[in-house]
Amino acid sequence: MSKVKFGIIGYGFMGHEHYNMLKTFDEVELVAVCDTDPRQVADAPEGVKVLDKAEDLLAIDEINTVIISTPNPSHLEMVKLASKAGKNIICEKPAAMSVAEFDEMVAVTKEAGVLFTIHHQRRWDTDYRIMKEVYDRNMVGDVYLIKSQLYGVNGNMHDWHIYPEMGGGMLYDWGVHLIDQILNMVDSEVDTVFADVQNVINENVDDYFKIIIKFKNRITAEIELGTYYLSPKRAWFVGGNGGSAFIDGFAGEGTIVHTKHLLENVPGKITMTAAGPTRSFGPPAPGLLYEEPLPKVHVSHRNYWEHYLKALKGEEEIRIQAPQVRRVLCMMDAIRESARTGEAIHLER
Repeated sequence: MSKVKFGIIGYGFMGHEHYNMLKTFDEVELVAVCDTDPRQVADAPEGVKVLDKAEDLLAIDEINTVIISTPNPSHLEMVKLASKAGKNIICEKPAAMSVAEFDEMVAVTKEAGVLFTIHHQRRWDTDYRIMKEVYDRNMVGDVYLIKSQLYGVNGNMHDWHIYPEMGGGMLYDWGVHLIDQILNMVDSEVDTVFADVQNVINENVDDYFKIIIKFKNRITAEIELGTYYLSPKRAWFVGGNGGSAFIDGFAGEGTIVHTKHLLENVPGKITMTAAGPTRSFGPPAPGLLYEEPLPKVHVSHRNYWEHYLKALKGEEEIRIQAPQVRRVLCMMDAIRESARTGEAIHLER
């Protein structure tokens, strides 16, 4: 297969990031970039066409695939234009502002016969893939709880992310990734979802959320994000009846902890601790707990693009499938409804 020739529509922060990744592939060539803001394209790579209209980029015959990294509300229009031009499409997340919009995208791309997928590259995060291995390999037994936490210190949103009508806020930003990770990990339908979504220091858009998902296989997943914790943290906990797994940080540092045996009864002798007298929560006996290393994984966001290029050649199925993306969008609707009503929502009944 000859070189895959790309065009990028929307050459802001993510547009630049896409180019930085594409240039690591010998079989890829960036032909053109497009942005309505001339400041964004001022540093476009030498030899790459610079345009200010998406239609002009899509009119370039040699472009095989377009990357859409424009603000969220424009995704539907850009997908329609790219489909009409017969281009394969990688669209930034969130794919659409609603489930109905996404359904329209799927319909037009199917009719045009083009490959259509979403940039959910965080399925190849090291921390996530380690915990997915723990889950898939039953390394802590039957799982009952998965916790995914992300805390930041910067607080305020930025650029167009401060506007609700633009799909601003953290639920549309990191929330999409964190939800996609959990739904891709747990092999079960969802029973209910309950959510608390808050505007802590941002007046118009959310900057904190806690989402509790109960799956039909009796696993509970908890996703919590806050931009104003003033103590940055990325953490995972997976608890099962055979142990507990912990991760602290995106690099995946952590451990699995097991116990040599369960207590047959609560000790008769009371233990004095800093919290006062206790029996159930006293310190473990020496040697009772032991650790097992977390599994090793070798992944990076480059893997997303490797799989995409293989799918383009017909060597494998596309990894980010439309039904998976639609499920995330349905979940986001349920999250907003739960936050509004204060009630758990039955998502997939």
